[in-house]
Amino acid sequence: MKKFCVIGVGNFGYHVARALYEDGQEVMAIDMNQEKVQRIKDHSSVAIQGDAASKEFLATHGIEEMEAVVVATGERSNLSTLITLFLKELGVKRILSKAVDEDHGRVLEKVGASEIIHPEKDMAYKTARALSYPNVLDFIPLAEEYSITEAAAPRAFIGKDLIALDLRREYQVTVIALKDVLTDRLITAPSPDYVIKDSDILILLGRSEDIDRALKG
Repeated sequence: MKKFCVIGVGNFGYHVARALYEDGQEVMAIDMNQEKVQRIKDHSSVAIQGDAASKEFLATHGIEEMEAVVVATGERSNLSTLITLFLKELGVKRILSKAVDEDHGRVLEKVGASEIIHPEKDMAYKTARALSYPNVLDFIPLAEEYSITEAAAPRAFIGKDLIALDLRREYQVTVIALKDVLTDRLITAPSPDYVIKDSDILILLGRSEDIDRALKG
């Protein structure tokens, strides 16, 4: 069991805290709003009403012991920036901060955020990709322009082996794993002679635009 803290349990923070708790993790949820604290208390290990913009408050609650802290304090950019700075100074290993916009994201990085969260932007991109490419099941952005994409095998892939498809040479895309939805079998680093079946889910690594081209065939 790992220890996590979620600061700010509005809609986004609430669902992050609840999902971690349901995964069996130890979750501390913090918010200044008593109603929000009451809402999350049955879906977290401990729910605390308090001012996370106080360095002393954070220190007294053992924040430095957390595996990671998620800062999700809504639209108050100055508040999340200050909290992120304090978390960094207290030695928190991993800080995931929700940004209001791109400029705020850059500020959060400067003061110590390990990862910047743009929930609306990320969800909008996933939704657009799902509409444009119906076979895309999931999309995980990595470094700029790169992603890991989970997609159902396009019709043009079925019955062909990875050598014949030659996605790496043709599109600079690598099949890092495959999952058979019928057997739930996961194959990591599949061999070049693996033949794609219609029940296969492909897990692809590459630039987003290259993956899009590969899936279109």
